[in-house]
Amino acid sequence: MSGDPQPTSLADRILDCFPAGTYALSGLLRVLEIVETRQVETAAVECRIQPRLLINPDFVAAHAPTPEKLLMLVMHELHHVLLGHTTLFPHQTRLDNFVFDAVINGVICRMFPNRAYTALLTDYYDDAHFPHCLLRPPPGWPAPPGQAHGTARGLQLLPARQARVAAELHAALYSEAGASYQEVFDALPSVLKKTLFDGITLLGDHPNEGLGSADGQLEQRAPLLVEVVREIVERWPQPPDPIRGRSLADVLQHRRGHLEHIPSYRAQLARLLQQVAGAGSGAGRRRAAVPLTVDSAVPSAHRRTLVLQSLGLQPLLHPHTLRAARRPTAIERVHVYVDVSGSLAAWIPRLYGAVLDCRQWIHPRIHLFSTEIVDVDWQELRAAHIPTTGGTSIDCVIAHLIEQRVRRAVVLTDGAVGRPDGRGIAALQRVRLGVALTDADSPYNDLAAYTDFSLTLKEPSHA
Repeated sequence: MSGDPQPTSLADRILDCFPAGTYALSGLLRVLEIVETRQVETAAVECRIQPRLLINPDFVAAHAPTPEKLLMLVMHELHHVLLGHTTLFPHQTRLDNFVFDAVINGVICRMFPNRAYTALLTDYYDDAHFPHCLLRPPPGWPAPPGQAHGTARGLQLLPARQARVAAELHAALYSEAGASYQEVFDALPSVLKKTLFDGITLLGDHPNEGLGSADGQLEQRAPLLVEVVREIVERWPQPPDPIRGRSLADVLQHRRGHLEHIPSYRAQLARLLQQVAGAGSGAGRRRAAVPLTVDSAVPSAHRRTLVLQSLGLQPLLHPHTLRAARRPTAIERVHVYVDVSGSLAAWIPRLYGAVLDCRQWIHPRIHLFSTEIVDVDWQELRAAHIPTTGGTSIDCVIAHLIEQRVRRAVVLTDGAVGRPDGRGIAALQRVRLGVALTDADSPYNDLAAYTDFSLTLKEPSHA
């Protein structure tokens, strides 16, 4: 009958599960096609030029029938895109996927702790089985003020030492601060075995070739999707320890790299440094002819002499102006911040080489940043030390600019460093700032609005 209501499509249900007028949905709709398919067990974001959200209608019918559960499922998948797991961890194992899901589930539950939302996880994963219970909130979470939540029944069946480690880990995932990938990964091997994964279908599993967010350089394959997802998540209710930029691990790792000295990079970076320093080519090395006034007994037509003579006085000394070679005042050296996040791994040898080649313009402490700042000297930079958390955040750079009262700075980055807040914007506007971008195809540069001088590093054949 024409009067019967038309069945609501899964795509419409997904759009309706987001609160109206929030989370930049209009931007998401412009780039993301929602497709019902049984090619995936749960859901996945297919990251290509025309990105698609692939979602299994059977899984939704069985496990996410309510708007709240459906929203949590979509948010889970979007976080896999946002966190750029393959950039930080390019060779994923089943343990990696398990840890990704454990961290993400903790994040989205802290964002939406209401029972209607967390029910996706508490109904799907069994509290009585290990390690399933680590993928859902602990029983009684969130606990009333002054009370502690319970311990999952699956943990109580473990040997005492393993049970203690697993319970501490579980509590950390759902605490105000949360837990990082590295913290979870360090704890799990002592309590997990591969056989324990049997029978677990993870929300983040994408076994089919080419599906999901887990292969290739995401920013190049789906630049519009990455930008829109970043905008959406920035407007989500933030947990107490929000994830900025593409940060996932906040544990500093020390790696050793190598150096590449590319003449075209040296020339380009030198020009940028000179612009930020306010100097022309060769300044600080050449002597310049400057006017110099001296007194002499030889008469001159200087104005002071003529005035004294008109008053009837005969001066003994007469001023003369000479041209003398004088070394100009030393140029203020520029503070250089090098992005050492996971997405810059292939570029770091060239960036280190270019910075070393331009050392006469640069402050003797070089600032390497990911989600933390690590200062190194020329010897450490030459040794190609790479201290990094894997993530990226402009916040640590801004804090350093303010603390050290930096006036001239150059940032070497791919541009995806996170958007500064009001305090950060004010700090960046006070600095004479140059930015050297590593990727001409990058769809965004978070520092563009605050940059005085910029360039994109080019290969020798294009420089």
